[in-house]
Amino acid sequence: MSSADPLLSVILAAGIAAVMCAVLIISLVSVRKPTTPPMVVCSALIAAALIVVVVIPLSDVPVAAGIPLTALGIAAATIGGNPFTRRALDIATGNRVRETEDGGILIIASHDADPQNARTLMRGGTVIGYLERLAAVIAIAVGFPEAVAAVIAVKGIGRFPELAEPEARERFIIGTVASLLWAGVIGAIVRLSLG
Repeated sequence: MSSADPLLSVILAAGIAAVMCAVLIISLVSVRKPTTPPMVVCSALIAAALIVVVVIPLSDVPVAAGIPLTALGIAAATIGGNPFTRRALDIATGNRVRETEDGGILIIASHDADPQNARTLMRGGTVIGYLERLAAVIAIAVGFPEAVAAVIAVKGIGRFPELAEPEARERFIIGTVASLLWAGVIGAIVRLSLG
């Protein structure tokens, strides 16, 4: 595969920036109540952008095109990962887990179905998810993907006491994989776009 000529690289970089902008807008609209159709559209746009940068390696992307592409990619990965991850969690758990405002989960003992006796686990999941995706996309975009292992380790150590509950383990694994997959793919697109 040969690199694209400079003019084609600029055009493709602008197109990828437009894709990231579209993903960001769709994600922002979907953040309150994630549904499948917008997330499928975002996933298709991201997949198309990944295919483009793999098939046609960009070269000599000027800073004027690289900065907006990078900023939009980081924003799309960080913010767009929220509705994507929450939708993946809803599908995986069959909407049976009640989420709190901060992204935690309510656990109601099966022998006592009274919501007053519910316990909250995994508080702060929303903020942790944003930070996790931000760290992952930046690490991959700057060419240091090994840092993602540190992000996973820190998250695992911080959540370890709560992982005794089966609902928490399931949510932790699915949420982490979905979140990092989203950020990782976008990070790869940004990295490959900048050459």
